[in-house]
Amino acid sequence: MTSQDLFSGRPVAEDATAVLERFRASGGRPFHTYPVDEVREMYERGCAANGLDGDSLSSVSDVGVQEFGVRVYEPRAQRGPTAVVLFLHGGGWVMGSLSTHDGLCRRLAALTGLPVVAVDYRLAPEHLYPAAIDDSRAALNWLFTAGPVHGLEITKAVLVGDSAGGQLAAVLAIENAKSAHPRPIAAQVLIYPMVNLTMSAPSYNRVTHGFPLVADTIAWFADHYLPQGTDRTRPDISPALAELPAGLPPAYVITVDNDPLVDEGANYAAALAQAGTEVRYQHLSGYAHGLLTSAGRIQRGEQTVDDIAGFIRDRTA
Repeated sequence: MTSQDLFSGRPVAEDATAVLERFRASGGRPFHTYPVDEVREMYERGCAANGLDGDSLSSVSDVGVQEFGVRVYEPRAQRGPTAVVLFLHGGGWVMGSLSTHDGLCRRLAALTGLPVVAVDYRLAPEHLYPAAIDDSRAALNWLFTAGPVHGLEITKAVLVGDSAGGQLAAVLAIENAKSAHPRPIAAQVLIYPMVNLTMSAPSYNRVTHGFPLVADTIAWFADHYLPQGTDRTRPDISPALAELPAGLPPAYVITVDNDPLVDEGANYAAALAQAGTEVRYQHLSGYAHGLLTSAGRIQRGEQTVDDIAGFIRDRTA
């Protein structure tokens, strides 16, 4: 059930109201109005307060890879050949960490029964484009080549990412499908993905105030990530503008209504379908960007994690 929010003029779902009210009670300023160090701390606190509780797993270990790190979530007591989830966190390439998405990764591992490998890629503005996508590429390669290090006998991978992480996952899926020697990618899950940095979709004009992430926040993220003068139509920046190849893995694309990114996510789902990709598209009305990092407080967010896990299980069985 949704109701009209008088402050933003947008529909807000009943179970999302309390989280939104706490944000407004704390000042109601969107992320881009704070310095980078403060916004990172705020995001850490918000995810800790609103995210899923940490499910108990067989083991959780951190591993260094080149200039970044990964966290391996292992739900299995007995090892053997397995599919693996490669998880790329959101945060506009500026914020986010292994800890902000720890509860979500633990839940995905517990529900799918599969190891989840979360990537702690380098953040901007200290590390500008292409650092985040370069680290993501390296993580995918490491996943399939470093068995003696991570101890996983991998049969295939599923790419999962939210927001900027959805952009990184989409880029990896496209590049892998175009590769002369593609990795076995079973599926991709793109959660309110940021896939068109030209920021030209009409939804940028609809969601401008009242939420932690609004149109100006996306612009702030992009300006911190991309060196001045970068062509924002590049395929590893705006995968929605890329030529989509045949053979892309099945996709589950999720958008939320109170989000500047909703139109580009919907358009990308349609473009994937037009390219011959199997697509499941789900739009959640009345919810805002960051639903899954608030899934400990918003019932629909927790249900969506269950839906994602079911999709992954179906594509890796």
